[in-house]
Amino acid sequence: MTLALIDYGAGNLRSVENALRAAGAGDICVTSDADMVRTADRIVLPGVGAFAASMAALKALPGMTQALDETVRGKGRPFLGICVGMQLMAEAGEEFGRHDGLGWIAGTVARLDPADASARVPHMGWNDVTIAAPHALIEPGEAYFLHSFAFEATDPADLAATTDHGGQVTAAVARETMLGVQFHPEKSQAYGLGLLARFLKWRP
Repeated sequence: MTLALIDYGAGNLRSVENALRAAGAGDICVTSDADMVRTADRIVLPGVGAFAASMAALKALPGMTQALDETVRGKGRPFLGICVGMQLMAEAGEEFGRHDGLGWIAGTVARLDPADASARVPHMGWNDVTIAAPHALIEPGEAYFLHSFAFEATDPADLAATTDHGGQVTAAVARETMLGVQFHPEKSQAYGLGLLARFLKWRP
C-alpha cells in the first residue's frame, strides 16, 4: 500500500508524516508530483494557515488538483484531509475574501463566531469530538484543535462529528471515501493515532 502525503508547503507536513509512521504506515510517499498521487492507494492532505494561500499553493503544483479529483472522486481512493486540508474540500472559504476550494463537499469555510463571548478565537486546545453520524474512522473522544475558521456543510448528511466552542462547530465531514477532520490527529496523542491507524486499514 502506497500512501501519498501531499507536500504543498503545509507547516504540519513532517509532524503528520511522523504520526502516520507511529500509527503503522509503511510506504509513505511525501510528494508534490501529480503522477505519484494518481498511483497512490491512499491520500492525505495536511494543512495549517490561511485557506486562500493554501489553495493557491495546491493549485501551483502542476496538475495536482486535477490528479486529486481524478484519484479521490473518480477512482474512490481513501482520502484524509487535516485542518486546512479538510477545509479545502469545501466549495469556498471566506478568509481574506471569498475563494474557491476543491468543491468536493458542499459548504463554506467561515470565521468562527461563538455565541458565548468567553469562547476565544482562535479555538485552541483540547476539546470533545461528538459523533454526528456513524463513521468507521471517527470515535467519540478528545482531540486537539487550532483554528479560526470552520466548515459549514450545506448538507447535514456530510457532517460526521462536531465539537462545542461557544456553540456547535464542525469537527469532521465525510462523504464516500473522503474524510476531513478539523482537529489535528498528529497532535491528539492516542486519540489521533487511533484515527490514523483506522484510516490506514480503511476499505470504504
